[in-house]
Amino acid sequence: MARKIFVSATSQDCGKTTTSLSLLHQARQRYPRIGFIKPVGPKPIDFNGRRIDTDPAMIAQVYGLEHLIDDMCPVVVEPGMTQRMVKGEISVAELEGRIMRAVERLDRECDFLIVEGAGHSGVGSVLGLSNARVAAMVGAPVLMVACGGLGSLVDAVNMNLALYRQEGAEVRLLVANKLIPEKRDKTLELLHLAFRDAPFEVVGGFNYQPILANPTLSRIAKVLGIEVAGDRQELMRIVHHVQIGASATQRVVDMLHEDTLLLVTSSRDELLVTLANLYTTPEYHPKIAGLVIPGKTPMSKITQQIIDASGIPYLRIGRRTDHVFLAIHEDVAKLTAEDAEKIALIQQLANKRFDFDHIDRLFAP
Repeated sequence: MARKIFVSATSQDCGKTTTSLSLLHQARQRYPRIGFIKPVGPKPIDFNGRRIDTDPAMIAQVYGLEHLIDDMCPVVVEPGMTQRMVKGEISVAELEGRIMRAVERLDRECDFLIVEGAGHSGVGSVLGLSNARVAAMVGAPVLMVACGGLGSLVDAVNMNLALYRQEGAEVRLLVANKLIPEKRDKTLELLHLAFRDAPFEVVGGFNYQPILANPTLSRIAKVLGIEVAGDRQELMRIVHHVQIGASATQRVVDMLHEDTLLLVTSSRDELLVTLANLYTTPEYHPKIAGLVIPGKTPMSKITQQIIDASGIPYLRIGRRTDHVFLAIHEDVAKLTAEDAEKIALIQQLANKRFDFDHIDRLFAP
């Protein structure tokens, strides 16, 4: 029988998958057979000839769990599925059966099993499979990941706890994540006071790190649905700032920060040429991650030649600048197996941030 931990969160983008990656990294140093399952997968992709959520696909590749892939996401939420569920065209019992059969098989195949939820405690309720319901159903104690300021974090935890209690799922550990480094000790001290009477323990997770929070050029290309031209060796470069190049050329240059992706319309030939030339200099190369060039106006032939000669990575898209900017900012960057730099950092920090011996004992049956 596997040691099971249900990893949940109070909201999207708290670091749930980062926590799962960390625990699996530590667990494989102790347990011969580790496993992962996301019972309800709301973000399906095609992987190895099947439909599966993005997180199990990534975990399978990072930890060599492809042999378990058939059981790693038993309920994949495809477009239109929630409407069919509400109309009674899909049976809750049938979906529950899929989950329980997958968990039972993984329970036999694994010594340590992460069961990852999909967001806050209520996600999946429209299917009759909220995270709280699934945690109780599979008999996995809950590790809840939360982030935010003190007040908002405490509010979010208490709101989520209500549903876990209602469903009979046991929350054993709260991980406060994305902590501001200089406020870490004080924040944890206050959280211990705020939850001193709670039936769970409180520990600190990762400090906020832009390298983990921000997307790569490759990710942005996928969000926009276009290929990166220019130096493709920079695909894994992490973008820490997105800037619209709407000001005068000198003003845009003066406002550059490290690893900036610039949105510059196709009609701004002078600015495009300047940035392409600056990209080739040692002073500005670290600041310019690449260009997104929106707009339907053709660039001049000489501008195109200068951009191509510089090697600057760029994405040419015939949409409006504001639409492109919103698409980038509304996307929550998901880890993929190709994000080697991020994954290596997570694994490197895992032992520093998580006392696995203590967590392992805490989640003993």
